[in-house]
Amino acid sequence: MPGNVVRFIAGSALVLTAACGGTTAAESGKPVVDAAFFPLQWLVEKVGGPDVTVEGLTKPGVEPHDLELTPQQVAGVGKASLVVYVKGVQPAVDEAVAQHAADRGFDAASAVPKIDAPHDEHAEEEEHGHEELFYDPHIWLDPSRMATLATALGGRLAEIDPAHEAAYKERAKKTAAELGDLDFKMATGLMRCANRTIVTAHTAFGYLANRYKLEQVGIGGIDPDAEPSPARLAEAARIAKEKKVTTIFTEELVSPKVAEVLASEVGAKTAVLNPLESPPQGGDYISGMTANLTELRTALGCQ
Repeated sequence: MPGNVVRFIAGSALVLTAACGGTTAAESGKPVVDAAFFPLQWLVEKVGGPDVTVEGLTKPGVEPHDLELTPQQVAGVGKASLVVYVKGVQPAVDEAVAQHAADRGFDAASAVPKIDAPHDEHAEEEEHGHEELFYDPHIWLDPSRMATLATALGGRLAEIDPAHEAAYKERAKKTAAELGDLDFKMATGLMRCANRTIVTAHTAFGYLANRYKLEQVGIGGIDPDAEPSPARLAEAARIAKEKKVTTIFTEELVSPKVAEVLASEVGAKTAVLNPLESPPQGGDYISGMTANLTELRTALGCQ
C-alpha cells in the first residue's frame, strides 16, 4: 500500500471510535502508556503498576526491528497519554511518534548516557529503513541504565498523572533497587573470567560489554537482518581464534545459520544469548538477564 494511503488511513483513524485504535485514558480512567517493545513494557508495568493501562506495540516473538504498525496501532499512538520507545530501534514507531505524539513521546535513550554505535569498516549498507545512528540504541542490556530509566519514567508518569505521583516514584525507587541488585550480581559474576571476548549474532550487547568490561565481536551489525559481509565474517573468525573463544552466541529471533557456520570453522560451540527484545520463555527482564549471566559465565570460564 503506498505510504501516503497508509498515512491517510492512520490519520483518519485518530478521530474514529476506540474500536479503530488503542484504549484511551477517558475509557480506562487511567493514563494509557504505549510501550514499544518488551523491556520497555516490562519497565512501564513495574513503575506504572495499577495506575496505568499499558499497551505493547510489539507482540511476543516478533523481531522489534522489523515491526510495521497497523493503522489501528498508529491511531493508538495518537491517543496514548505517553509513548515509551527507543529512537532508532523501530523506524515505524519513530515515525508514528513524530507525526502523532511528538509532545507525548518519551525516548528512553534520552534518559541515560549512551555509547557510540559500533564502527565496522567491513559493514555493507543496511537496507531495512534504519537511518544511520551515531549511538548504540540497545540501552536496556545494561541493568544500571535500566535503573536510571526507571527513576526517569517515574518522574514522567508523575507529570502526566500528579494524583498518583507518590505511588509512581515509590515503585520507580523499588524497581531501580531491584535492577541495582541485578547489576551487582552480574558485575560480581563476570569479575573473574578466563576469557572476556564474546562473539554475538548481531551487535546488540555493547552496553552489557561496556558495563562489565567485556569485548563484543558482532557477526552482524546493529540491524539483525543485515547480512554480514565476507570480510566481516573473516574478521570475526580471526578474532575468535586469536582470543580462543569457545562459544559463539546465537539469538532466539535471528537465524543461527551464520553463527553455526562460524562456530564450526573456529571449533566452538553455540549458545543463546538473549537480547531481550521479546519476553523470555516463562520469565521477565530480570530472569532473562540472569539466564544471560549463566550463559556468559559458562562461555567465559568465570569463577
